[in-house]
Amino acid sequence: QVQLVQSGGGLVQAGGSLRLSCAASGRSFGGYYMTWFRRAPEKEREFVAAFKWTDGRTYYADSVQGRFTISRDIAKNTVYLQMNSLKLEDTAIYYCAADTGMGAPVPSSASDYAYWGQGTQVTVSS
Repeated sequence: QVQLVQSGGGLVQAGGSLRLSCAASGRSFGGYYMTWFRRAPEKEREFVAAFKWTDGRTYYADSVQGRFTISRDIAKNTVYLQMNSLKLEDTAIYYCAADTGMGAPVPSSASDYAYWGQGTQVTVSS
């Protein structure tokens, strides 16, 4: 059974940085996308970034390109989201997700993912 356990997050001032972690277990993740989504208050869950486990390709939403970096530690089966230059509009609950996915070039819809972390709050203050 796939389990995704998140850590990190919290409160930070605008312009600051945070790192989120997502520890995955339960199977081999070859062929999987490990992806971060977020849901801001009164908004739909949106794609943030994805890491293709097999070849290390990364994908980013336009809104975070150049500020966020997704990476992995193979030994720890963990995916990270380094968030720099945080803005007020980055405030949201962040979720990691995993699945093989079929979307091109990357599965970016929440409905593409069967496995989810518990979510972690990120709050950016002025």
